[in-house]
Amino acid sequence: MATTGTLRDAFVDELRDSYDGEKQLIKALKKMAKAAKHEELRSAFETHLEETQGQVQRLEQVFAMLDEKVKGKHCDGIAGIVEEGSSVMDEDFDDATMNACLIASGQRAEHYEMAAYGTLVAWARVLGHDEAADLLQETLDEEKAADKKLSSLAEGGINDEAAGSGTDDDDDDDDMSEDAPSSRSKPTKVATPRKTNTAPARTARARS
Repeated sequence: MATTGTLRDAFVDELRDSYDGEKQLIKALKKMAKAAKHEELRSAFETHLEETQGQVQRLEQVFAMLDEKVKGKHCDGIAGIVEEGSSVMDEDFDDATMNACLIASGQRAEHYEMAAYGTLVAWARVLGHDEAADLLQETLDEEKAADKKLSSLAEGGINDEAAGSGTDDDDDDDDMSEDAPSSRSKPTKVATPRKTNTAPARTARARS
């Protein structure tokens, strides 16, 4: 009879899932930083890229603490988020809209990771791996900070810029449509000249 898995097995499985997810995000963050048209947003992605590389190293430390082989397991969740983000970058959006969409894509990834690392920290503590839990908590704190940074950028002007993009062009179009003659206007009637009496006038009879 096959033995059933334990919480420790699930913990290691989740670590491998996160390890693969971080590797995927390293590639994605490079593309997102390049696609960003806002200097502070680009900097935020680059900063989190460096943090993500450090998170990979922390996971490797946790594997060592557990005497487990460093190995990733394909993370379908992050793969789906990364694929959605890539499709957004392929869209022909104006710069302001692209920045807003990149923030949305980044926060999808952050929220996924916050849920994953929250679980890992809780499981590590209940299993008695306090040192591993402390390392994982560092990563969780970084994910929360990254999410907060993206929110501040969105609410600090990027969303407003995206909402206002294109409105000037729309106003110009409206003005042009108002000035242009309506194609449904009635044609102007051309007055026709009155007919003149061309008959010769009768001559009065001479008085006798």
